[in-house]
Amino acid sequence: MQNSQFVQFASLVMLAIVPYILASQGTMLAGQTGLFIVSQEGVMLVGASVGFLGAFLSGSLLIGLLLAALSGAIAGLALAYFTTTLKLDQFVIGLAIFFLGLGLSNLFFKLVVGVTLQPPIIPTLKAVPIPLLSQIPILGPILFRQNLMVYFSILLSLFLIYFLYYTSWGLSLRAVGENPKAADSVGVPVARSRYITAIVAGMLMALAGAYLPMVYTGSYTDGIVNGRGWLAIALTFLGGWSPHLIFVGSLFFAGVEILALRAQVLGVGLPYQFLRMIPYLATIFVMLLTYKRLRTPAFLGLNYDRESRTSI
Repeated sequence: MQNSQFVQFASLVMLAIVPYILASQGTMLAGQTGLFIVSQEGVMLVGASVGFLGAFLSGSLLIGLLLAALSGAIAGLALAYFTTTLKLDQFVIGLAIFFLGLGLSNLFFKLVVGVTLQPPIIPTLKAVPIPLLSQIPILGPILFRQNLMVYFSILLSLFLIYFLYYTSWGLSLRAVGENPKAADSVGVPVARSRYITAIVAGMLMALAGAYLPMVYTGSYTDGIVNGRGWLAIALTFLGGWSPHLIFVGSLFFAGVEILALRAQVLGVGLPYQFLRMIPYLATIFVMLLTYKRLRTPAFLGLNYDRESRTSI
């Protein structure tokens, strides 16, 4: 019985890690070129709204995911343009995109669906068991009987580890975030690197948002992201801007989330509001334990101007 409960809990944790992995790895990737994104919550909300509406209107979850990724790419492109080309403050632009996403997500839904007492429902992503591997005791049900987005998030983390640390392109990206002037001097395209990482980051964040209605609820509701975008920023810092540590941190955050949900379902004698606070309390606690070891890219949050001797 205990074995069965552990497998069930671990399987739910694997389902819950996807938004954390996608949003945090996107934040980390942009940060490797010096871009500090704070608009995760807004981009995820737009991704959730656009992804749901795309799947609802087309009848295809794949089309919903593609449209969500497109909305995230547009957000990333806007961020890169205002910060890299126009050299505007990254934090201010990030907040502006967050508030814009906050409004647009609800606007899109109301324009298409309207105000209804019963929101429409879409089919959720189904588990796709991997032959043979899914039959492995304990490990099989946990890792190899998940939906495709779970597999994608795991493969993405493995790819980023290899790409950033074992390829010349990855090393060039990291150089941009550490010393863009030195990278520029050896021919690394700083502006192009920031544009690419911003667009990819936006796509991952939007997919993280689209995952929620497509797996959790089957419908879009206001505030469906529920602070996961802000937690993704904290998770990226806790992970030291490293893809492997971010993956481990995602397991922790997802585990805390599932524990809070199960406590609520089991009727633990604690207020609902306190249970919702648990992931944030855990974040503060872990940051207090690890803040001295936190490391960020040296040029994070700064704009690079080739003609200037200093950052702006």
